[in-house]
Amino acid sequence: MRVLAAAIAFNEEAKIGPVARFHVDDVQEVLVVDDGSTDQTAAIARQEGATVVSRAQRGGAGAAIRTAIAYARQHRYDVLVIMAGNNKDRPAEIPRLLQPIRDEGCDFVQGSRYLPGGDFGNMPLYRRVATQYVHPLLFSLVTRRRITDSTNGFRAVRLTMLDDPRIDLGQDWLDRYELEPYLFFKAIALGYKVKEVPVTKIYPPKELGYTKMKPITGWWSILRPLLLLGLRIKR
Repeated sequence: MRVLAAAIAFNEEAKIGPVARFHVDDVQEVLVVDDGSTDQTAAIARQEGATVVSRAQRGGAGAAIRTAIAYARQHRYDVLVIMAGNNKDRPAEIPRLLQPIRDEGCDFVQGSRYLPGGDFGNMPLYRRVATQYVHPLLFSLVTRRRITDSTNGFRAVRLTMLDDPRIDLGQDWLDRYELEPYLFFKAIALGYKVKEVPVTKIYPPKELGYTKMKPITGWWSILRPLLLLGLRIKR
């Protein structure tokens, strides 16, 4: 099973180093998708040994994930692991994501910081409320399946699942954060084998910046797929 681990990064020069230089036996290549950074993110990632694909301008997380998928397909990988470029995720936990794919035939494995064995460190309280209660509750209602962590971007997907014509990742409205809940929703709704596993997501020191997500527009970006897909306004 050939595995590509892809980190999505925008202006993460202070945090991209550990993400780019990790080594896990199950991962054949580490890819950093530089989403139009204006700092030294790409240069540092290359220096640390990662393959870097730089986008000419910032397109959003969804657009960057599509770039990672295209790279994985071009280089004939079987599984794509998606992770954050800001060093919130723990690469040593990638085997947790891969084991259900390898041994249980899963197609999509979602990391959950809220399952026993997971951890969320010093997460700000307002983000914990939103990510542990609000979004998972709405996501579970729409998918009719209990999900504990629907916003965590640390996940693994079998690339053959993305060949399904009912999964249309090329839609313009998926350019930003929408693609992540869209893909999770589709995996469940279309009957693919999906599993959550415990993982760690540790927020960096406040002075380095918690996240690039803006409070209102960013949260709407991950909430609106539930509305649009639940009401069948989008496909």
